[in-house]
Amino acid sequence: MKVGVLRGGPSSEYDVSLSTGGQILANLSDEHEGHDILIDKQKVWHFKGLPVSPARAARQVDVFFNALHGEYGEDGKVQSILDQIGVPYTGSGSAASAFGMDKPKARELFRQAGLRVPPGLTLDTQAASAAELAQLVFSKISPPWVVKPASGGSSVGLYLARTLPELASMIEVAAEHSTNLLIERHIRGREVTCGVVDNFRGQEVYALPPIEIRHPENRAVWTYEDKYNGATEELCPAPLGDKLNREIERLALAAHEALGLRHYSRSDFIIPASPADGSSQGIYILEVNSLPGLTKESLLPKSLAAIGCNYSNFLDHVIRLATERR
Repeated sequence: MKVGVLRGGPSSEYDVSLSTGGQILANLSDEHEGHDILIDKQKVWHFKGLPVSPARAARQVDVFFNALHGEYGEDGKVQSILDQIGVPYTGSGSAASAFGMDKPKARELFRQAGLRVPPGLTLDTQAASAAELAQLVFSKISPPWVVKPASGGSSVGLYLARTLPELASMIEVAAEHSTNLLIERHIRGREVTCGVVDNFRGQEVYALPPIEIRHPENRAVWTYEDKYNGATEELCPAPLGDKLNREIERLALAAHEALGLRHYSRSDFIIPASPADGSSQGIYILEVNSLPGLTKESLLPKSLAAIGCNYSNFLDHVIRLATERR
């Protein structure tokens, strides 16, 4: 089977996508013939080094493996293109992808599904000054605050603010990444992530072992640099005890279903550290990744390895899901 691996794209996660796509190309089994399809930052597709239209690229392959991240690749846009062409592809469909990328919309769908989200507020940074917006947040949500783009991933544009002047400054900086921001109360606690895979090991949706992420001591939040420089400690399975691990798995399955995701996803959670942070109210979901990274440093492959599923077998499984759908 000819597999076209889409990587690159116009988003701030371009380099991560290149790495994810490279790993996929290097680990396809002998059943598949990999074709590297680079999408540049101007959204131009390249096949064998030459610019091509998506339709022409589609004529060269049997299925696309979507290794894009962020804008264009994970927000439903490339999915809409592939739907119009009528070629199978891995990952979630256009609507579900758009929901997952739109953090305020995802928060609403999580709430409707009974999942708990931190107190939050969406801001249009063009509607008022950073100082005025900070004052608005201060009047509605107690500090500290996490400031992040309302869409995007890999912790790009993610900041922590503890004081009102710091909040105004972080809003101004984060606005360079996106005019729409999501401000959430920072919940202090243990950060855990959990992946799920469709139609795996006899289950319609299978939850992988949760992973606890421990930040460097001088970091309160997980930054883009930390994710890919080996600065974090990642424990899989998470040392939370069976009961709490099973609850994290249940919530990851619920998040996957709430957004209508398919094939695989990974959800991030926080377990509050003290009653003041809401531990009596349970676990908070932070966000979902509809196309989690598959680099050497990424978390989903580590969960797969923990259950004895190697990378190539996972790729075979996901490609099979995409082609069977057709």
